[in-house]
Amino acid sequence: MNVVLITIISLGALGSLSAIILFFVAQKFKVFEDPRIDQVEEVLPAANCGGCGFPGCRAFAEALVKADDISDLNCPVGGADTMSAAAGILGKEVTAAAPMVAVLRCNGTCDNRPKTSNYDGASSCTIASTLYGGETGCSFGCFGLGECVDACDFDAMYMDEKTGLPVIIEDNCVSCGACVTACPKDIIELRKKGPKSRRIYVSCVNKDKGAPAKKACSAACIGCGKCVKTCPFDAITLENNLAYIDYEKCKLCRKCVDVCPTNAITELNFPPKKPKVEKAETAE
Repeated sequence: MNVVLITIISLGALGSLSAIILFFVAQKFKVFEDPRIDQVEEVLPAANCGGCGFPGCRAFAEALVKADDISDLNCPVGGADTMSAAAGILGKEVTAAAPMVAVLRCNGTCDNRPKTSNYDGASSCTIASTLYGGETGCSFGCFGLGECVDACDFDAMYMDEKTGLPVIIEDNCVSCGACVTACPKDIIELRKKGPKSRRIYVSCVNKDKGAPAKKACSAACIGCGKCVKTCPFDAITLENNLAYIDYEKCKLCRKCVDVCPTNAITELNFPPKKPKVEKAETAE
């Protein structure tokens, strides 16, 4: 009986001593977490989309708290209101970032880009891209299997059965970049929405020379350089037979649209141009 009692007392004492030791060890190595992280996380949209460049809203909140300057940090889903709320909690200043939106840089519709073969494999753009160049003569264009649509958590995209291309619903797009990451062809880009949601960009990523590009798709950029020469703001560059419009420099004058021989340049949300009125000849 004494042996049992001594054993119980010894184990109890040993357990108590271990608990005390663990308590002091935990206190010594305790990691302090700024309570403002929780406060900032509460004003974030909890989308956990990764559009901010961090794995989730919690990680983004931690980055905001730790950063001395948060002007380069942005929550695309919450936008300016969310960033202002976070800045208010932290007592920091933030510059409102220009709203962005996803755009499709491919105009290879079924009419513009006829099929040369039929794919009968897994319904995945990523898998298809590792197997072959596509069902048409253009190896740069959209596969049309909708992996970008599946990646979007905000119902901002759908596949158009008529064109075979994804359509972006501007009002739903939060510019999280999930579709950009999902596309193995790199034909989706985040660009500034622009004033009155007006944008101009080259809807093509084909880097082939003019003749092969035009043969593969009637709306391909053929690298003629007319848009570069026409642009008065040096907003367009031509590299590897492909034109690109810098949205930071573009003033939306639309001169490039008028001179593009293949209609590879897309203009969105502009009013229709007024027809030019020819001057009547003066009678002699």
